[in-house]
Amino acid sequence: MTCFLDGYDYAARRSGGQGLDGFREWLLANHLRRESNFSWSGVIKQIALPERDSDTDLSPEQELRVLEVLFDLLDRFLSERESLG
Repeated sequence: MTCFLDGYDYAARRSGGQGLDGFREWLLANHLRRESNFSWSGVIKQIALPERDSDTDLSPEQELRVLEVLFDLLDRFLSERESLG
């Protein structure tokens, strides 16, 4: 999950685009509503699985849930950013 989006972010920025600039901050402000030291991928896991023990590996069902939440929130972020200009 993260490798693909990190690659997208790098390519977009290299081409002069915004990439994922502001995504983590948007997640924290709009969906987690608390501070976190995690990167955007860790924040997504916190949002998707709020009761999860972070010391355990994800089950296949949890991985699917995280991916669903990731792409839903990413779509919302990009749409909102695009509408703002």
